[in-house]
Amino acid sequence: MGKYVVIDLEMCPVAPEKRRYFHCRHEIIQIGAALMNEEMEIVDTFSCYVRPAFGKLDPFIQGLTGICWADLKDAPCLKEALRQFLAWLPEETVTAAAWSGTDESQLRREMEAKELPLEETSARIGSWVDCQAMFAEKMRIKRCYSLQEALIASDILSEGRAHNGMADAYNTALLFRKLLKEEEFRLNPYYEEAHRPGRGSTLQFSLGDLLKGLDLEPGLSA
Repeated sequence: MGKYVVIDLEMCPVAPEKRRYFHCRHEIIQIGAALMNEEMEIVDTFSCYVRPAFGKLDPFIQGLTGICWADLKDAPCLKEALRQFLAWLPEETVTAAAWSGTDESQLRREMEAKELPLEETSARIGSWVDCQAMFAEKMRIKRCYSLQEALIASDILSEGRAHNGMADAYNTALLFRKLLKEEEFRLNPYYEEAHRPGRGSTLQFSLGDLLKGLDLEPGLSA
């Protein structure tokens, strides 16, 4: 049975001239999700491409996500993609988690802009958790970490391609589990050393540092 669903949305930009009648700067092109049980185990995954009605799949987004028009041209519209997503969810209400609050706000804004009912989605998803904010709290530093940096810092080996909805949802789920289950949050030791207080923002070494401790033979010099 599912208790948590970790969601990641991929989006493309909407041209300014189209925002006069579609009041969103971006439009969803992929819904990725990972379902977790009460023991925080990943029990299932979901991925669905979404055909945009107003957005444009520009070269930047295509290069970032790996999504091409061939993936989208026959994909369902958002209404149908959400129907499939809700059918995939367990019948009981689940808690959603995402990396930052962007996914929740985008989903709500886009559903309102497309006049899609929010009631069923709200009934199936009881609340949302911001994993980025949770991670920043663990780090005790007020800054916006990217998911990839957070995974490296947390010593989590990511799977799949970054900025793919299902891969990002799966990797966020791994981090979400670590955030909830570890009372003493353990970092990657190399990351922790590189970012310890008092250390400069860049690593600097002299030639003497590199040769320190070497027993050079007579007649040899650096």
